[in-house]
Amino acid sequence: MPDYGFWNFAKRSPDACVLVETSSGRKTSAGELAAGSYRLVNALRGLGLDSGDAFSVVLPNSREMIEAYLAAFQVGMYLVPINHHLTAPEIAYIARDSGSKILIGHEGFSDELEAVGTETGLSAERLLAVGSIPGFSSYDDALAGASTDEPGGRTAGQVMNYTSGTTGLPKGVRRKLPGIDPDEAGALYAMFLSMFGIQPEDGNVHLCGSPLYHTAVMMFASGSLHYGHKVALMDKWKPEDCLRVIEEERVTTSHMVPTQLHRMLGLSEEVRGTYDMSSLRTMIHAAAPCPVEIKQRMMKWWGPVVYEYYAASEGGGTLVTPKEWLERPGTVGKAWPTSDIRIIEEDTGKQCDADEPGTVYMLLGNNDFKYHNDDKKTDDNRREGYFTVGDIGYLDDAGYLFLCDRKADMIISGGVNIYPAEIESVLLTHPAVADAAVFGIPHEDWGEEVKAVVQPGDGHKAGDPLIDDINSFCEHKLAKYKRPRTIDFIEEMPRDPNGKLYKRKLRDPYWEGQDRAI
Repeated sequence: MPDYGFWNFAKRSPDACVLVETSSGRKTSAGELAAGSYRLVNALRGLGLDSGDAFSVVLPNSREMIEAYLAAFQVGMYLVPINHHLTAPEIAYIARDSGSKILIGHEGFSDELEAVGTETGLSAERLLAVGSIPGFSSYDDALAGASTDEPGGRTAGQVMNYTSGTTGLPKGVRRKLPGIDPDEAGALYAMFLSMFGIQPEDGNVHLCGSPLYHTAVMMFASGSLHYGHKVALMDKWKPEDCLRVIEEERVTTSHMVPTQLHRMLGLSEEVRGTYDMSSLRTMIHAAAPCPVEIKQRMMKWWGPVVYEYYAASEGGGTLVTPKEWLERPGTVGKAWPTSDIRIIEEDTGKQCDADEPGTVYMLLGNNDFKYHNDDKKTDDNRREGYFTVGDIGYLDDAGYLFLCDRKADMIISGGVNIYPAEIESVLLTHPAVADAAVFGIPHEDWGEEVKAVVQPGDGHKAGDPLIDDINSFCEHKLAKYKRPRTIDFIEEMPRDPNGKLYKRKLRDPYWEGQDRAI
């Protein structure tokens, strides 16, 4: 195994700048970042954590977030990154469900975090605030007396991301600890980048503009560190700011969602032409469908450097190079060398022929996982060593995957997965709501937005006052991005005699005339 992995690189090149926080200008060398990760490990151990234990973080894109990853990854702990847009009950649920023994939060999210402490059952000394949060102890004080010496008992850890499910409750994707040296694990992890033509060191600069609590975003950023690259962190992504950072930092790689591509193309040609994009080598997008026209325009602007992949937090996936995509517009590529794709007809279990749509299954391989505390969900998505997230697609005769539909209920807005069942369960607790359905409808910028259709209960009248009341009700129970953008009313929900909702009857009219199926 080559001498890659972040800590190996830090020992070779301690003075190399590996982290730039673009909003503040704070720069961190490899040696400083390694020492910070050692200090955090030693502090966590002083609080009683050991290999196999989990801790949660609610942090912005920052040095502290990266140090948390590096700390967990080098001593066999599970890092649980939590979406900082969630409400206090949602954050507390993930912290409790994951078995986290520590919660680290940033004062920028104190409005929700202040209420989290009591709901987690964690004592104040196990609630650590970067900055000041009522009811939390100081993160800096907790680390002040900790050693910056490399900790003993080093073994690779894992990131445990939470992914929403059709029950409405998110589930942790938990993998076994690999039981190998963290640098070796990091080097193996980073080899994923080589599928996109990204090489170790080689003057690469990775731009991280999306939140690090997303699986793929953390994977690309941490993989870049393990390959000896510099990472530029944007905490709040804006299209022109992104172009500015690309020019100033001479960015070579990034990972984006189609909404970001769309927003950059929304800038005037004059603004776009102001910035030098010549440093770009490999720009990767995923997480949501990308209209063919948008990708063609990005290729015309940036050149043939735009790669795409299709994958899930659970593992497996496909990749398409710029050349392949230009030959087969709309494809999400062929299976990774470590993966495999099967298209299965669910009712019969048979493997579909070329160009025949069915459910997309991906090979588990050595990337097996389970949904934390949900064996049924783990078992339900498996077939003979393959798993599915419920997407519908087909393989052409050359093995290229085309997606023709997504899991029927899932909404993808700005690259973020939103599951209607969770929202519906909240709406149905409102005293004036007899029945409710939630689905995605077209949105020019975000791809989709959240639409709710509500059947008022007896004695309640449809109209603006009820909409206002429902919105106020949701405000305290759902993260902002999950709340319905608009609410329509219906006299009776279209259900069959067994209670199954014909959601397409509600959704399809909003998608008439669109260039994709959902």
